[in-house]
Amino acid sequence: MEKFEKLRSTAVPLPIEEVDTDQIIPARFLKATTREGFGDNLFRDWRFEPDGTPRQDFILNNPIYGGQILVAGRNFGCGSSREHAAWALYDYGFRVVVSSFFADIFRGNALNNGLLPVQVPESFLQGIFSAIEADPKTQFLADLEAQRFTIEATGQSTGFDIDPYKKMCMLNGYDDIDFLLSLKDKIETFEQSRKS
Repeated sequence: MEKFEKLRSTAVPLPIEEVDTDQIIPARFLKATTREGFGDNLFRDWRFEPDGTPRQDFILNNPIYGGQILVAGRNFGCGSSREHAAWALYDYGFRVVVSSFFADIFRGNALNNGLLPVQVPESFLQGIFSAIEADPKTQFLADLEAQRFTIEATGQSTGFDIDPYKKMCMLNGYDDIDFLLSLKDKIETFEQSRKS
């Protein structure tokens, strides 16, 4: 995984509640076993007509909006436990997803794949949507070390929770195997001490 410390970016608003993993990446695209290429089918049924032409009214097809932050409505990532949803968001280019509530399994899958889920109060989420509506070029700062998310135009900021282990992994660019490998010397020292 890539290290994640801070991200300053514009954001894409998706003010829809109860976005489930089948909407994020439809089941018919789950045939691959590697993480690459899933971004092409992110929100496939919302982004494209059945013939493959882009739907002009879907936010990801609107050139006004862009950035590495997706701002979504409440209960983002509900539904099935497919890890491919996090893969698709990351492969598309998102590094942060902001919502007022995440499904637990989605949150875990996101953190395991370098995608930072930032859960904010509902009132703050609405403030983010308002800031983007006022100016689609509004910049936001996701600061993992400080566990703060800031609307830079207004200076409004809120904290967010993250599991300390997952925070350490993201800051260092570790997945679970990388973390164990980082302890190799300590493990070997411990093993040597057990032999004596």
